[in-house]
Amino acid sequence: MELINNTPQVPAAVGPYSQAVKHGGLLFCSGQIPIDPAAGKIVATDVEGQTTQVLANIRALLEAQGLTLSSVIKATVFLQSMADFPKVNPLYEAAFAGHKPARSTVAVAGLPLGALVEIEVIAALS
Repeated sequence: MELINNTPQVPAAVGPYSQAVKHGGLLFCSGQIPIDPAAGKIVATDVEGQTTQVLANIRALLEAQGLTLSSVIKATVFLQSMADFPKVNPLYEAAFAGHKPARSTVAVAGLPLGALVEIEVIAALS
């Protein structure tokens, strides 16, 4: 098992966990919230802007491991409000460009730093 903790293009973890963990041919990526890595904080205030930032963070985390979004086999989307589903879904679909990993979407009572969306993914390493 290899812990990934120092991908500079991705925001640092906001708690005691790794950005990702490699194990058994898979990369388990911790949930990404819409922190802009350059600013070090959430900049976007709407769910569309936050989703775009989350997907950029995921893309950067995967690229640092030599992977792309097409390597993702499972995604979990956490929304502060399920009313945002129709706003998030087209952005997610466009980012994955026809690739359709297994996915769950759940509404939650709250997310770190007041984020409106968080996405975690599992990717195949080969």
